[in-house]
Amino acid sequence: MTCLVTGATGNVGSLVTQRLIDRGDRPCVFVRDPKKARDLFGDRVEIRVGDLADISSALSGIREIFLLNSGPDLEVRDRAAALAAKAAGVRHLVKLSTLDVSTGVGTGPWHARGEHALRESGVRFTFIRSSAFMSNALSWAHTIKREGVLRTSTGNGKIAFIHPADIADVAVKALTTRAHDGEALVITGPQALSYGEMASRIGAAIGKTIRFEQISDDDARPNFDRAYADALVDIWRAIREGRLATVTDGVEQVLGRRPVTFDQWAEENAGAFRRSGTTRGKRGRSARPPPSLTRPK
Repeated sequence: MTCLVTGATGNVGSLVTQRLIDRGDRPCVFVRDPKKARDLFGDRVEIRVGDLADISSALSGIREIFLLNSGPDLEVRDRAAALAAKAAGVRHLVKLSTLDVSTGVGTGPWHARGEHALRESGVRFTFIRSSAFMSNALSWAHTIKREGVLRTSTGNGKIAFIHPADIADVAVKALTTRAHDGEALVITGPQALSYGEMASRIGAAIGKTIRFEQISDDDARPNFDRAYADALVDIWRAIREGRLATVTDGVEQVLGRRPVTFDQWAEENAGAFRRSGTTRGKRGRSARPPPSLTRPK
């Protein structure tokens, strides 16, 4: 098997790549920045350079693709990748999608159109419909470190964030077996938590009390381009209204084990939430955090 990993220097893509390496494979990575890929993986991967708008030049000898696209126009790149894969004889394409395809919230419509494009292409597919990443919580680190507070407009609503490692493990299972061809795998973390509860768990990991403050959607609105900002506000509203508290057994069904808890993720990443020079909380363990995904996928 030769697998091409897109987004290989990002949060989930890098984990997918490393897991393939750990299996004894030498995956291809499709990147814009070859130096970054070389720094991460050395000569354990084959680096192919290009843009997802035209992936066709990177598909020689490829049998499997892990596809990660984002943005309101991701349908265009998903379609281009799928058609190129079909023409090149790629056997299977695994797309990282979102749980919100079924709810129509936030980025859900973007990925629904992307999934439709893959279905139309005729290439074999697996869709991984994931809940939001636990690593998104790294975007809270600044105010937690400086003020000991998390401010959001999510109220008491809950969401079952998922560990990026669980997403990567599910993706590798889909890439390396025939067990999930043609399926849409809906995966979440093991427990739906409010943002206040997640703040408390981060506080426990660093030995510090973290306050939660409710603010308005307007005050919480990020400084992204409009499409991303609108998607995030839509997600926060849906959480606040109790529409995104879904918990599935998808990870356990695919991997035969329970998904990682938010408490464990907080302990792994406690160092990201501590001010420089502070001592560890009794439960905290230092770890280099993965890149924060502050924009919705």
